[in-house]
Amino acid sequence: MNKGITGATVAVGMSGGVDSTVAAVLLQRMGCTVIGLTMSVFSAESSSVHPPGHSCYGPGESETLENVRLIAERLGIDLFIIDLKSEFRQNVLNYFTDEYLNGRTPNPCVRCNAMLKFGSLLDKARSAGIKFDKYATGHYIRNVYDRESGHFRLKKAACLPKDQSYFLYGLNADCLKDFIFPLGECSKKDVRCLAAEMDLPVPVRSESQDFLAGDYASLFIRDQVQPGNIVNEDGDILGTHNGIINYTIGQRKGIGIAAETPLYVLNIASDKNTITVGPKNRLYKNILFAVNINYLSMDDLTTPIKIHAKIRQNHKPQVAELIPLTERSAKVTFNEPQLAITCGQSVVFYDGDIVLGGGIIDRVI
Repeated sequence: MNKGITGATVAVGMSGGVDSTVAAVLLQRMGCTVIGLTMSVFSAESSSVHPPGHSCYGPGESETLENVRLIAERLGIDLFIIDLKSEFRQNVLNYFTDEYLNGRTPNPCVRCNAMLKFGSLLDKARSAGIKFDKYATGHYIRNVYDRESGHFRLKKAACLPKDQSYFLYGLNADCLKDFIFPLGECSKKDVRCLAAEMDLPVPVRSESQDFLAGDYASLFIRDQVQPGNIVNEDGDILGTHNGIINYTIGQRKGIGIAAETPLYVLNIASDKNTITVGPKNRLYKNILFAVNINYLSMDDLTTPIKIHAKIRQNHKPQVAELIPLTERSAKVTFNEPQLAITCGQSVVFYDGDIVLGGGIIDRVI
C-alpha cells in the first residue's frame, strides 16, 4: 500500500460489498479521511431486466445504494452517488451487445474498470467539486513504487487465488500514483474476519457477481438475434442455432447435436450467422493478434520480448513471445498451444508478478 498517506483524503469506490467496505476501514485506521463514491448505472427503462440476485446492472441497484448509505453512516464517512447511467450505456452495455453481435465474447468488467470505475466516476466527482487526494477500491491487486524507474507498478495480489490483475490492465499508467489498493496483501479470509470483528453491515454474497441480472438476451432487440446454421469444418449443416449471442468459443453444452464424440464451438461467423463445431483438439491454438493494447509497466514496445500471457481470468499465465506490430497492436505466440483462445476477451502480459499490460484478442490462428 502507498506510504505516507496519513492525513490524506481518500475517495473509496464503494459497492456495498465486504471488500470495498473493509478497504475503507483499513484506510481510516491508517489515519486517512475517507469519503465514499458509488456509481448509479441502472436505467429504469431497462424494464426487461427483472431477475433476482445481485449483479452490477439490474433493478436491485436501489437496494445496493441503500446498503452503501448504511455502511457510510456506520463508518462516519460522507457518501456521494455519481450518476453514470449514460456512460454505462454507451461504454459498457452498447459495447457488450455489439461484441456479441459480431461473434465475439466481450469482457464488460475490463471495460467498466478502465472507463468508469477509474475514469468517468473520478472525472464526474471532481467536476462536481468533490475533493480528494487519492482513490481506492477493494480490488485484490498491489500497486508498488519502483525506485529504479520512479514509477508505480501494478503487481498480482499477494493472495493469488483472489488476484484481480487480469481485470485492471487497462488503467492509465500515469494515474497509478493516485490509486490505492488496501486489500493487495490480504486474503479473503482476512477481509471477512475483519468485517465480522467490526460487525460491519455488509451482506453475505457468493464470491461471484453477475454482470447483468437475468438473461443478457434482454439487452438485444428482437430482430438482432436470428437463428442460423450449425456447421462442421467442411461446411456441412448439422443443425440450427438460436442466435450467435448464445454461444462462445469452447462451449460444449447447449449445442444440441448428437455426435459420437463431444462437439465444441470452434468459430462464430457473424457475417454468415453460422456456428462451426468440431472436436476439442481443434480448439488448441498458439498464435493470437491483440489490439487496443495498453502498456502499464514499460514504454511502448518496439522489439519482441518474452513474457507470460493470460487469456482469461482463470487461465494460468503461459510462456509466450510478444511481438509489437503497431503502437497499439501486437502478435502473441505461445510456446504451447492454448485451449479456446477467444476473440473479444483480453490477453494480459506479465513479467513475474508485474502487470506489463494487455489488449483485446482480435484474431486467432
